[in-house]
Amino acid sequence: MSLQISERVRALGRQAQQDLREQFDRIDAIAEENSIRVLEAFQDHRVAEGYFAGTTGYGYDDLGRDKLDEIYAQLFGTEAALVRIQFVNGTHAIACALYGALKTGDVLVSAVGAPYDTLLGVIGAAGNGHGSLKDYGVEYRQVELKDNKPDLEGMAQAAADPRVKAVLIQRSKGYSTRASLSVAEIGEMCRVIRAANPNAAILVDNCYGEFVETLEPTHVGADLVVGSLIKNPGGGLAPTGGYIAGRRDLVEGAAQRLTVPGIGGECGSTLGNNRLLYQGLFLAPHTVAQAVKTAVFAARVMELLGYETEPHSSAVRHDIIQMIHTREPEALKRFCKGIQFGAPVDSYVTPEPWDMPGYDCPVIMAAGAFIQGASIELSADAPMRPPYTVYLQGGLTFESGKLGVLLAAEELLRA
Repeated sequence: MSLQISERVRALGRQAQQDLREQFDRIDAIAEENSIRVLEAFQDHRVAEGYFAGTTGYGYDDLGRDKLDEIYAQLFGTEAALVRIQFVNGTHAIACALYGALKTGDVLVSAVGAPYDTLLGVIGAAGNGHGSLKDYGVEYRQVELKDNKPDLEGMAQAAADPRVKAVLIQRSKGYSTRASLSVAEIGEMCRVIRAANPNAAILVDNCYGEFVETLEPTHVGADLVVGSLIKNPGGGLAPTGGYIAGRRDLVEGAAQRLTVPGIGGECGSTLGNNRLLYQGLFLAPHTVAQAVKTAVFAARVMELLGYETEPHSSAVRHDIIQMIHTREPEALKRFCKGIQFGAPVDSYVTPEPWDMPGYDCPVIMAAGAFIQGASIELSADAPMRPPYTVYLQGGLTFESGKLGVLLAAEELLRA
């Protein structure tokens, strides 16, 4: 069966792609620079085929795992890193980082409003799950946005309390409608926080942002970055896992939360997955560029159809996420249905909203992925609440991402 894309929609795609030549050139230049950095790191650490062998059981002396930690540390400009398939998702990795940095009586500050929905249970701001930071006596505060932008003065005031031991910065927008943060903006936030409280650890949720720019938050003052391997740095090949990179004591604290005190990062078998983690990282700069191109293309197509987008198709990107304000629930569902039609897996499935764990309202997700939940693969999701904004991300290749976007446009026009 051929893909049902009308000539009208194909012409729309041609127009969008023609409009984006300068954007695509900029994205390719970033991918080339990041590819150089990754290749240099592989060569500096003398990566050999023997590192691809996995371990079982306890995972002691896993040379490939330990060498990959060193490579991540070099790429992020940090003292240490922890790259493990035992992290079940980005939220798990961030939680380990927070528990490793905080203890009873400390205060955690979120610098840009509420963090992503699934972290609210970790903090103890939502739900009644046992073992939250609140249960352990960690106090939580957040600095609200000012005119939908980071409030630097508010951050300084909040961080000035000597009991504040960690400040969390979420690089991506999550399910908010603010703009994602650039590395330069994060650097300015780090300077403000550091001036107010030199003893507070600055942790950045780096999900969706890796390799979109040529610098990472730890290059501009952050103490720790955390992310998921089934997003950008896994390059579409990592089957699961997450990473933490930063100050050695903070990385070790997170490792002891992932396993137990006294063992930390010394254990954790890789079960034959090392090659996928290495190869995924090697491909990541290119794969991320494909996802960014897909996001920019989606923005331009939807703008030509009269929809409001954030960021605009002409904007310089800081993560792979594209917001599209559909303004009404049926349009949102149709868009997700079209994205699902463009998937290589489960293309015949029609996404429906459901009460997904960790969220306060039904969520719809279109994700026909080779790896479950891998948002470096083309996907679209949204909370079913006004203004019915859909969040699109991923695309292992621009060509396949483009087809998914055109099928979504076709579905909207067909209605």
